[in-house]
Amino acid sequence: MYEPIRTKSVHAMADPGDFPHRSREEELDIQLAGHLAALLAVTDELGMGEVGDRIADQVARLRGTPPARHSGRTDTPALALHRRAHALAGRALVVAASRADTAAAILAAEQMDAHTAAITAATTPAAPARLVGAL
Repeated sequence: MYEPIRTKSVHAMADPGDFPHRSREEELDIQLAGHLAALLAVTDELGMGEVGDRIADQVARLRGTPPARHSGRTDTPALALHRRAHALAGRALVVAASRADTAAAILAAEQMDAHTAAITAATTPAAPARLVGAL
């Protein structure tokens, strides 16, 4: 009565060999490189060249090619950039720790500390000057 179906159903499961799969390590490498590249953009915008070079080295190691560097500056206040960099360094630290990448984890932790210090310095009111010998 009905003609049999001669083509594959669109609802059939895909053949496992039809598309490439990445390992967990490869996925973590991609995530870490992305977080570090974003941190690099903010670091370059803050004008922190030496630190930016260290971050760029880590991105190049993970991706196999050197990253694009940020060349222009925006009107974003330094405090907002430090907060963004702190958050990005935190994300990079979590991924670096989960993939046991000591070099990237140390770099991310150092950046978190540096940006925490910058945020604290910018938000803490300066102590009033005291004269020597004054009570």
